[in-house]
Amino acid sequence: MKPRTFAIIGCGKVGVTLSWHLAHIGYRPAGFASRRSASAHAAAENAGGGRVCRDPWDATADADVVFITTPDAMIASVAERLVARGGVKRGAVVLHCSGALSSTILAVVRNCGAHAGSLHPLQSFAAPTFPDNPFRGIIMAGEGDDGALAFAREMASGLQAEFLSIETENKTLYHAAAVVASNYLVTLLAVATRLLEGSGIAPEDTLKVLLPLVRGTLNNIEKRGVAQALTGPIARGDRGTVESHCRKIRQTLPDLLPFYQLLGNYTLPLAEAGGDVDAGQLRDLAALLKRP
Repeated sequence: MKPRTFAIIGCGKVGVTLSWHLAHIGYRPAGFASRRSASAHAAAENAGGGRVCRDPWDATADADVVFITTPDAMIASVAERLVARGGVKRGAVVLHCSGALSSTILAVVRNCGAHAGSLHPLQSFAAPTFPDNPFRGIIMAGEGDDGALAFAREMASGLQAEFLSIETENKTLYHAAAVVASNYLVTLLAVATRLLEGSGIAPEDTLKVLLPLVRGTLNNIEKRGVAQALTGPIARGDRGTVESHCRKIRQTLPDLLPFYQLLGNYTLPLAEAGGDVDAGQLRDLAALLKRP
């Protein structure tokens, strides 16, 4: 890989993390700009160089690759300002790291002969992370034009991530899947802890009870696949247990009953795919899970 120069606009957790790791795999820092100058200085210090600029177009003018790692609502306007002020050179690659947005919001950079794309690390960043590599072994999903995709693939490989190419029109569903798997897992555990507290378990002990079960389930999913990892009363066609759950939740935590029933309904096709319940059991369970 020939040396590449990079600039980062928006030096938050992702931007600062990228600055350190890109510099340590051979990319050369060109410039940094951020709403908070202290953040830009931190990114430059972590990268071992690069200009800290008040105006983003001064930071990006000479960069081979420009990362826009601002909040999602600002990405398109930042790209427009960079182009308007001559901050994107011909042949450069402009990438954003949003999971929710596609490269179409960067289309303006193509007017000056640059490439537009997105490169989304499928990982949560609670804080800047180094020297440990948070990209190692994760998925980095890329989409955009061919020039941007080639560069994104090269960069993901350098960061020791697995590159996943997705179609631009499918970016939204990709991100929805990530939200369900990550954010809604938190919601699911929040509901489970409320149920445990209702059973008399002390709040400070609920995660101690649940997390080994969650880890075991994830391990089974990895080894056997989603449908074959399903266990529990719905997988067994055990109407009596599900009915008992519904009755007790209705009595003690009624606001959680629709949540329990909704998840149960979406679990029925998995139970059917597992092959251990018959059609009659599935019908009985479906009727029970639809009761108000």
